[in-house]
Amino acid sequence: MTKPQNAAAPRKEFTLRGLILGVLITVAFTAANVFFGLKAGLTFATSIPAAVISMALLRGFKDSTIQENNVVQTVASAAGTLSSIIFVLPGLVMIGWWTHFPFWESFLVCALGGILGVMYSIPLRRALVTNSDLPYPEGVACAEVLKVGSGDDSKGVEESKAGLLAVMWGAIVAAAFAVIVATKVFASDVASYFRIGGGDKAPVSGFDFSLSMALLAVGHLVGLWVGLAMLLGALIAWVWGVPHFSHLSTVTTGVADIAGDTWSHKIRFIGAGTIGVSAIWTLLKLVKPVISGLTSAMAASKVRKAGQLHTLDRVEHDIPIGVVGAIMLASFVPIAWLFGHFANGAGLGDHMWLLVIGGLIYCVVMSFLVSAVCGYMAGLIGSSNSPLSGIGILVVIGAALLLVLVVKPMLQPGQEKSLVAFALFVTSVVFTVAAIANNNLQDLKTGQLVDATPSWQQWALVVGVIAGAAVIPPVLDLVNQAYGFAGAPGAVAGKALPAPQAGLISALAQGVIQNNIDWSLIETGAAIGVVLIVLDWLIQRSSNNKRHCSPLAVGLGIYLPTSATLMVVVGALVGAFYDRRAERSQRPEAAKQMGVLLASGMIVGEGLIGVLIAGIVAFQLFPLELVGDGFATWAKWIGGAVFVVVILALYRYAEALSKRAGA
Repeated sequence: MTKPQNAAAPRKEFTLRGLILGVLITVAFTAANVFFGLKAGLTFATSIPAAVISMALLRGFKDSTIQENNVVQTVASAAGTLSSIIFVLPGLVMIGWWTHFPFWESFLVCALGGILGVMYSIPLRRALVTNSDLPYPEGVACAEVLKVGSGDDSKGVEESKAGLLAVMWGAIVAAAFAVIVATKVFASDVASYFRIGGGDKAPVSGFDFSLSMALLAVGHLVGLWVGLAMLLGALIAWVWGVPHFSHLSTVTTGVADIAGDTWSHKIRFIGAGTIGVSAIWTLLKLVKPVISGLTSAMAASKVRKAGQLHTLDRVEHDIPIGVVGAIMLASFVPIAWLFGHFANGAGLGDHMWLLVIGGLIYCVVMSFLVSAVCGYMAGLIGSSNSPLSGIGILVVIGAALLLVLVVKPMLQPGQEKSLVAFALFVTSVVFTVAAIANNNLQDLKTGQLVDATPSWQQWALVVGVIAGAAVIPPVLDLVNQAYGFAGAPGAVAGKALPAPQAGLISALAQGVIQNNIDWSLIETGAAIGVVLIVLDWLIQRSSNNKRHCSPLAVGLGIYLPTSATLMVVVGALVGAFYDRRAERSQRPEAAKQMGVLLASGMIVGEGLIGVLIAGIVAFQLFPLELVGDGFATWAKWIGGAVFVVVILALYRYAEALSKRAGA
């Protein structure tokens, strides 16, 4: 009799200690990601730092395994993507609908949407992971970290210790720098806005380099070609867009105000058009693989029902498709209740059932489509670069247009704001589904490479979703009380967090429903997107897919402020330079991975200290500023010089750690 493939001795994989550790990391990283995303418009992937922390802490247990560490990072990875809800939910505060974030409504949006995201990713796994040659850069990198750090030999122990040191010192230094910036001894950015040519009517432009180690680290992680694509977007915005439209502007205030107003009311919408076209193009390319994946999932379900599960490889064991369907149906009920509750609170009770049924159908269909898009892009360029912002733009425009066509004609004048709020609320659910599906596929690629059981990973992510969903509402309330959001009623200029995606998405919803959106701007952006798609195809073809110009990254460069993009570009260049030096070392891949861990630590450190500073400001515990505005010029020079020196020292330290671990 043939022994079943999976009849080996039980191994540690889905354990209570792993779940607890994963939840603790999730809580910390979610808080950091919420603050950092509201400030910079970008969130960071948490899988790699979570894996390093897990291996360092669980190494003391003799029976710990690489698969158990994988479950920990899977739980914690929810922090990297569930926090992306900040790209939509703060819009309800920005339009003045909410004054705070009600816990249960916010929690249920995150939890239910996240659980649906896990379920949607299961049939997509076969199309986009198992039967795909997508590179999944972050998933592969995380698998390599797990393989090296979980080694039983002394080399594996040294690799794990060195990796933890890289994360720890990156976090400590970035946090310390952020604290000094909060005292105003170091400037937070180096910015300049100016007129091109002479005269009071001359076009304006400018730049803003944020002295943020976390942004530099994001650039390292996204890579050279994504960084260059974002630079191209920034150039389109600030070399052509802002000068062109500012020349036509009627705003007569200062140069910086004219530049900001032009970017906010013109350029962002061009970026929205670019991102929208790029996302649609991605959808069209996914039709065939998605159909194939669904067919494969149904075939596996038949094998399971026939009692032949042992004939399938471990990496083919998903949550049964019947259970997946039942969980999805169970999730739709409270989502429908949420829509009804929100509609009643918005004064739309007379049309509640139309809004509930329509909203639920829209949520079901759009969630699956955008999950497929995000999963594909995560496989192509990584979760950190996946087009979540562009997806939010498409979803909110679609929701707003349907409300205008179906519901608005039945309403009395003056109820447009209620429709805007409902469009944002529906979008927040769809957005959460897409974010988690995008993340889960990256994790499932990691699991495939370390011989993990997909079903355990899928349950682990459900745990992470619930933990993250419980953290997000209070953290959002904290930063809202401490800083507020740019554009929200009562927000203090210069203090409020930009929350750029939430501002853009809420502005689009208002523009569509109130019929005051300038569609020509979106059309211009769409035309740019078409040109970029052709350009990307030509570049990839001429370089055998070694180079690319991501249209989505260009779109991000157009509609994000330069304070959130230029330092990312610098980080991409620094990371490429570091990797080139690493290529000449004795252990190139290990040296490169140490740079990735250092960058991850910088992001975590600045994000966590940002939450702490928010608490100090919110509760007015003590003043942070040590110097006045008269020190601003010195602060720029001192802060800039220290920033450069510290970054150089950190990367030299990463090189030294790599050499020490390999000795």
